[in-house]
Amino acid sequence: MDTIDTRLVALTLMAAFGYGLATIGMKLASANWSAIAVLLIGLGFIAAMQAEIVLMRGMTLGALYMVIIAVETVLVLGFAYSIGEGLSPREALGGLVILAGLAIVAH
Repeated sequence: MDTIDTRLVALTLMAAFGYGLATIGMKLASANWSAIAVLLIGLGFIAAMQAEIVLMRGMTLGALYMVIIAVETVLVLGFAYSIGEGLSPREALGGLVILAGLAIVAH
């Protein structure tokens, strides 16, 4: 059985959450620019950039992006749902396809 490198998992989550945070900041900025929106965008992209630079030293680009996109998808779709935007059946299916792709690549 393969062991999971917790450092790689933490960095991958940091990158995904960084992109998700930046996306949430952009959503806030789309309604009204504010210091909070700018802070979320800046911190999100900085966190994602730092994590990805380290991850690219030991992971293939394809695998890295598949994992990051899957985690970011769950985060952003959850946020969209929480602010009342809901998910259309098409959007929900798209999110599931991304997660299914991750499951296929992981095995």
